[in-house]
Amino acid sequence: MRRMAAAGLAIGAVLLGLGVVRALSAEAAVPPYHPSRLRNIGDSGQVVVVTGNARTSSYATLRTYQKNSGGSWSQKFAGMPARNGYAGWEWATRRVQDTGTTPMGTFRITSAFGLKADPGTRVTYTHADSGDYWVGDNRDPKTYNLFQPWASGTRTWRKGESERLADYPKQYEYAAVIDFNRPWGSTIRWDAPHSQYVTSRPANVRRGSAIFLHVNGAGSTAGCVSLRRADLLAVLRWLDPAKTPRIVMAPLADIGRV
Repeated sequence: MRRMAAAGLAIGAVLLGLGVVRALSAEAAVPPYHPSRLRNIGDSGQVVVVTGNARTSSYATLRTYQKNSGGSWSQKFAGMPARNGYAGWEWATRRVQDTGTTPMGTFRITSAFGLKADPGTRVTYTHADSGDYWVGDNRDPKTYNLFQPWASGTRTWRKGESERLADYPKQYEYAAVIDFNRPWGSTIRWDAPHSQYVTSRPANVRRGSAIFLHVNGAGSTAGCVSLRRADLLAVLRWLDPAKTPRIVMAPLADIGRV
């Protein structure tokens, strides 16, 4: 009986060990960028994940995931080659304007724009023209990191510290706005006397503005994430505001921390 009990204990230990190994193997099979392993996606039903090659690299991969009815996740498109800031990555809370870094973090995607007509996206889309700007003037907090439909003579922001969207005809054919360092939407209003949009709850004017997901240019970006045109169009047409899309961005080694 003692021998049988000992044999039973040994078999049980082996089976337990096998179960632990299988569990560990199953966990290891789920990559760190999978939505089930991300911390801050909340109630999102669509997640865009951008993983950089390294903190100092300007090369990345973008992946798209959607939540199934049972709560599991499936990948929508194959991984897409992407580019990020020429100086690599920096934590969103530490990023400084004009440093060429892409902010690391989890952000909403609530709107898009482009110099071309709406390609069929469901998020709010603005068809930009030659007179439109994106303000990066950190001397004017009330207009910082806001789209402006034209540079009126009564404006309070400086054109030289802002992006004229038409100056980037390829990159801004289409773009999704990443809600990094954005003013709260409910605080944005039209300031008629100065013909500009303003906010009563400004963004941090040191962190930077105009962080987008846009069409590839010639190489790295100044902090945005860029994709091949066809890939970006596929993502834009897939985004659904009803599913609260979020984008999670970081080097692969840090993606589980954002």
